Amino acid sequence: MSAQFDLADIKRRMAGAITAFKHELSGLRTGRASASLVEPVMVDAYGSVTPISQVASVSVPESRTISIQVWDKSLVGAVERAIRDSNLGLSPVTEGQTLRIRIPELNEQRRKELVKVAHRYSEEARVAVRHVRRDGIDILKKLVKDKALTEDDEKRFGTDVQKATDAAIGEVDQVLTAKEKEIMQV
Repeated sequence: MSAQFDLADIKRRMAGAITAFKHELSGLRTGRASASLVEPVMVDAYGSVTPISQVASVSVPESRTISIQVWDKSLVGAVERAIRDSNLGLSPVTEGQTLRIRIPELNEQRRKELVKVAHRYSEEARVAVRHVRRDGIDILKKLVKDKALTEDDEKRFGTDVQKATDAAIGEVDQVLTAKEKEIMQV
């Protein structure tokens, strides 16, 4: 096998596309509370903008409630403001140094919109996986052209790349199906 063709690297890049897809899906609100919902919120604290996880601990005590325990009393207002301004549609209720966020139930129309967004994310992930496959096939063709690889080896490695691609796209489909069920669950 040539040093320039690395199937493990191709699989790693495909796995990276799947990980990014899962991360995008985790941000979709499903009507169920999740600590990852407030992860992207940035708080203006001590003269700089910091992630909420660096000024408070986030927990999910109930299926529709997020609890945020702010460590510094002087930052409670800043954390509350950051959550309200985050365009997540969340309204925290302050109780001392703790903020509680109730996650409202989703209506049918909003659920369908979220499923469409999930499908768009899945298509982007499939495209990313296909780009990695194309890069792998291009490397193989170049190696054959440079006579660093035989055509038989190109076919064999090409089959391996296709198998990795099929597995990665299958995983994207499985993750999407699970997320759809979660979104549509009442």
